[in-house]
Amino acid sequence: MATLLTAACAWGQAPNPFISELKQFYTIRKGDLLKAADRMPAEDYGFRPTPDVRTFGQLLAHVIDAQMGFCSSVKEAPRKLNASSKTSKADLVAALKESFDECDSAFDSMTPETAVKRIKSGNTERSKLGVLLYATTHDNEEYGYMAMYLRLKGLVPPSTDSR
Repeated sequence: MATLLTAACAWGQAPNPFISELKQFYTIRKGDLLKAADRMPAEDYGFRPTPDVRTFGQLLAHVIDAQMGFCSSVKEAPRKLNASSKTSKADLVAALKESFDECDSAFDSMTPETAVKRIKSGNTERSKLGVLLYATTHDNEEYGYMAMYLRLKGLVPPSTDSR
């Protein structure tokens, strides 16, 4: 009986596969975004493929501000970085790392119980896990745009380094 009770308690404390799998996807994209920000030369942060799209720096600032908004809301302490006011590579990379610190903390705070808690996110209400899913999906989409900026500058996107 004691063995069964111990096993049941241990199983109940096992990490939720949805949380851990989402964190794996987030971690992969986090690495790619950090490497992309580093790979683009500082003098090309003002590069825009066409006049009607964001510069590379503006695109990165958008990712930073969105991430900070999503992840700080999951922690129920909304914060803003105002990365859109930054233009230098050094300032944007520092802000990117700060936004990832916020997201890492949000993921680390996630439990099966907190994952389903509903919070305000933008103009809607989502579960905390849903907000992190949306943030990760957004990062993935924006990284795809960054990959094109890198290619247009003759640089290999980090996600394809090993190919």
